[in-house]
Amino acid sequence: MDLNTLQKKVDDWIKKYGVRYFDELTNMAQLTEEVGEVARIISRTYGEQSIKKNEELNDLGEELADVLFVLLCLANQTGIDLEKSFEKKLKKKSQRDKTRHLYNKKLK
Repeated sequence: MDLNTLQKKVDDWIKKYGVRYFDELTNMAQLTEEVGEVARIISRTYGEQSIKKNEELNDLGEELADVLFVLLCLANQTGIDLEKSFEKKLKKKSQRDKTRHLYNKKLK
């Protein structure tokens, strides 16, 4: 699915089930919370942090999807076309960083 389709799906869901978008500050807090849940899983699965006794980690894919959902909400309510913005960013990064990582000794 392209980003425009995803943005439309989220908007349709909000209109059908969500009543309305949370305000932007609430969604920013939600985004931060969801990113924290992703960080918890990553630090315990791939990092050095151990899982607490009797702790169950949530599914990483679901948590990443939560991040994406809230990000799409923020884009919708602020009038951002994420697909257009992403293409612009990718072009900028490609021009700016076309050799930067190739010569980074830390990546060898």
